[in-house]
Amino acid sequence: MKFAVIGKDVSRSTSPEMHKFIAQRLGYDIEYDKISVPEAEFEEKIDGLIGQYDGLNVTIPYKLAVIPHLKSLEGDAPVFGAVNTVNTATLTGYNTDGLGFMLMLKLAGIDAAGKKVLLLGAGGAGRSVAKKLADCGAAVEVYDKCTANAENVASEFEGVVSVGEVLPEKRYLIINATGVGMHRTVGISPVGEDIISGCEVAVDLIYEPAKSRFLEVAEALGKKIVNGRAMLFYQAYYAECIYLGLEPDADTAERLFAEYLKELGL
Repeated sequence: MKFAVIGKDVSRSTSPEMHKFIAQRLGYDIEYDKISVPEAEFEEKIDGLIGQYDGLNVTIPYKLAVIPHLKSLEGDAPVFGAVNTVNTATLTGYNTDGLGFMLMLKLAGIDAAGKKVLLLGAGGAGRSVAKKLADCGAAVEVYDKCTANAENVASEFEGVVSVGEVLPEKRYLIINATGVGMHRTVGISPVGEDIISGCEVAVDLIYEPAKSRFLEVAEALGKKIVNGRAMLFYQAYYAECIYLGLEPDADTAERLFAEYLKELGL
């Protein structure tokens, strides 16, 4: 079976190694390519690529653009309005980001139900996280430097409110979904010690570096910390289950992730 990840620039993507590892441990031998497509060429190329592969993982900036080329959306994809997994045989789109996030929390022993959560960032990842947290009964505050983004997410999901500024107070969980702390912002935290000191758990969707400045500060304050590598792995696991027609299993996912980390030497 042949699969691929498609995005504007996936040259540094770890998806091939991750997906091949998962498939092999589940008893399948697959091929997995990386396909970078300039935005000006996406529309002319996407249907051809869909025809060449058994499944596609879709990343920035094509999670919305791929939808008109599909016949149906399943699972979280209709609500999120974004697709990261395509079953090309049926032209069905899925979004496994929220599933991956929630499994990461569950297996880390984090239960946000009925608790106060601060979500930093209302972009694609933040929106997925907000929806899933609200579904599980968390009281979610979402902050984004673009206030309209936060307000839009809050208007969509019951249990989510937007805040114009972040104030120090007691919270169970703070999640960084802004991207601040990676690439050109390495060493920068999206919020200061005064905010982080009020939480019990800090989760950063960033996984490179493995310990962002946000998590370093939280750890120094004695907080439980989690980076986003598990979410990345688990969303890939859910995608492979879709491709291979398997029923997802949390225990299997946890075991595979532990084996994957061992293989990486982490």
